[in-house]
Amino acid sequence: MIAAVLLGAPGSGRAQTPMASDSVRAPALFTYRDAVLAAGFAGATVAMFPLDRSVARRLQNPSVQSNRFFTNGATDLRLVADPGGLIVGLSAYGVGRVARWKNVADLGLHTVEALSVAGLTTVIFDGLIGRARPFVVGDTNSTDFHFGHGFGNHDRQSFPSGHATSGFAFASTFTSESARWWPHATWIVGPLMYGAATLSGFSRMYDDRHWASDIISGAAIGTFAGIKVVRYNHRHPSNMIDRFFLGSMVEAGSHGDVKAGFSFTY
Repeated sequence: MIAAVLLGAPGSGRAQTPMASDSVRAPALFTYRDAVLAAGFAGATVAMFPLDRSVARRLQNPSVQSNRFFTNGATDLRLVADPGGLIVGLSAYGVGRVARWKNVADLGLHTVEALSVAGLTTVIFDGLIGRARPFVVGDTNSTDFHFGHGFGNHDRQSFPSGHATSGFAFASTFTSESARWWPHATWIVGPLMYGAATLSGFSRMYDDRHWASDIISGAAIGTFAGIKVVRYNHRHPSNMIDRFFLGSMVEAGSHGDVKAGFSFTY
């Protein structure tokens, strides 16, 4: 995946010919499609509440839990979402700045921004909603909510899922950014990224850490965080964060070292 990004990146982070997608007026930050998507996520979350217990019960069946493939896969997928997304974001930013690949630096910076926005939103909701995790109450009480009890209490930070939020924030950022400079591959990138994020969320249910509705709500937050961060930054290319971090001067020295500095004249 990263190799595809690097191969699709331009060779310089300096003046470049505007791409076709950049020459078209960017869409509004909030659109009618956003409202439809939000309504779909909200409806799916509510519809899943009555099914949370039965889904949890099936996944915690001893025959399912004893499957080594599922167990190992759940661990790997959990790490892919968190801290995998952050590691990829920071790495892409560093590589983009050193190699002067603006698109890769954009991807890395905006990934970290989206993860930060999604993470903060999740912390707030987890604390306010105070839903008990499945392993705390078993599969008998999926409606154990206590307003405000999630702050500082890991056992009551189930809704929404932080791993699902991170996974979908990374997926939506990666898909949105790559669509700007690699549009013909969106039909491949999108399903791969969102599919991996979905499996990551599924792994959290398998590990008995979240209900199914937690995953859907986390997917909603992460998806919107990625889409909005990318859309905002490309509508406001001179915003302070982009000017500072994308204007930083990072380059390889003549003796294999790395030189760094900062500029607001990117």
